Amino acid sequence: MRLIIVSGRSGSGKSTALGVLEDNGFYCIDNLPAGLLLELIEQAALHLGQQQAQLAISIDARNLPSQLERFADLLSDVRAQPHIHCDVLYLDADDVTLLKRFSETRRRHPLTSETCALAEAVHDEEQLLKPIADKADLRIDTTKLNLHQLRDILRLRLLNRTEPGTAFLVESFGFKRGVPVEADLVFDVRCLPNPYWKLELREYSGLDRPVIDYLTAQPDVEELYQDTLAYLEKWLPRFAAGNRAYVTVAIGCTGGQHRSVYLAERLGQALKKCLKNVQVRHRELS
Repeated sequence: MRLIIVSGRSGSGKSTALGVLEDNGFYCIDNLPAGLLLELIEQAALHLGQQQAQLAISIDARNLPSQLERFADLLSDVRAQPHIHCDVLYLDADDVTLLKRFSETRRRHPLTSETCALAEAVHDEEQLLKPIADKADLRIDTTKLNLHQLRDILRLRLLNRTEPGTAFLVESFGFKRGVPVEADLVFDVRCLPNPYWKLELREYSGLDRPVIDYLTAQPDVEELYQDTLAYLEKWLPRFAAGNRAYVTVAIGCTGGQHRSVYLAERLGQALKKCLKNVQVRHRELS
């Protein structure tokens, strides 16, 4: 059985995540009391079949605090079942973004009351969900994502992981928009010659032949590529041996259009020869 537990603060995109999973064949349940997790899994396995079942469950701050505090033990019990492949997805965004989303949609936050204002509820929810956040296999910061980008990331990271084992993502990004918060390893390639300063290359990206040819001809680019690839080929398998479900390798340049895209693409293709599940994403091109 493939089981995905979806959690995160209110307004971070949990409903979008459940919608994506439901559209792709998962049986989805929103706001499950955490204490019923094992019982539900047993029933789902009985009626849907252990091998074919795809189940997504949302557990969030609408649970009793005592139930959330037991999450680590409940998750251990679930993963002790030999037929279950379980991932925990945790979505979040910064406080300012969450407050803005609630003010725009006029939705009521589940923790607000006559004595608890929205800003306090957003903060309190972070502490309440910490037992789940601490156990997350995959964390996605939705602060700068629109609905379409979030859906694309969920499809890439969750639905392309078709078998147990570590899913590796090689992601290009631009430092001017910040380092991806989910990054496990970050490589700064801003020391390399920048095609942006070649007017004839500025409008292209690292996926286009003119930029590829320019960067391939630079000795420093090739040297950095070989050094980075050697490091990743040696150490990424050790991440996998540590039972990590997801590992993100982030390659950054100034704008995330040329150098980082070129190197992320080359590294991703090379790593696919020695690792089972390697995905490539270009954040600033999406």
